[in-house]
Amino acid sequence: MERKDNNQAKAPQGAGEAARILTEFLEVAISCIIFLKGVYPHGAFERRRYMNVVVHRARHPQLRDYIHSSVNGLLPFIQKGLVERVVVIFFDNEDFPIERFVFKVNLNLSYGSKVEQSDLEFSLRSFLIKLPVSESLTKLLPRGCRWEITAYFRALPEASTSKDSELIWIPTDTKQWQQPPLITPIKSMNSEPLGVQLYLEHPSLSEPKP
Repeated sequence: MERKDNNQAKAPQGAGEAARILTEFLEVAISCIIFLKGVYPHGAFERRRYMNVVVHRARHPQLRDYIHSSVNGLLPFIQKGLVERVVVIFFDNEDFPIERFVFKVNLNLSYGSKVEQSDLEFSLRSFLIKLPVSESLTKLLPRGCRWEITAYFRALPEASTSKDSELIWIPTDTKQWQQPPLITPIKSMNSEPLGVQLYLEHPSLSEPKP
């Protein structure tokens, strides 16, 4: 990751509120993805209503805390416009990435107007409606697979900023594909000051196996 000059001042109130709503949404959406993939028994989740949509939220303490702490640890970085993508990666039993759910985010830091929470939530809820019907686009996971949450930054945080979440986020050594991945769009939205895209990535057919 290349360090760039970047305005890391706190976002205006409107953008800051959008970042908070996005962080809460990502926590729920990631829980829904894990449920969708069937990594754990259904009993590890509970049905809840969020943004007027029935969703599956993690009820197992360790699973719930991992998702919550990981996503909420990103909030100060999202507020500064540093986070480009939040990715849920699934690996096979040889630790090779086989599927990636990618949330690409774009927060307009110059947006100082009041955010209409109902409008933003209306746009985001469409992702929660789309996710359950996108299962046919995904791959069947092998037994013994694992998953993780990874964030990609536009620039390296300043040293003082990175200390805010140094116990949660660490540099990753996750394996990367050598060939450009196959991309399948799922949903996108743009409601000022926030833009979000959700798409799937799978290894190219020419990707060399480890």
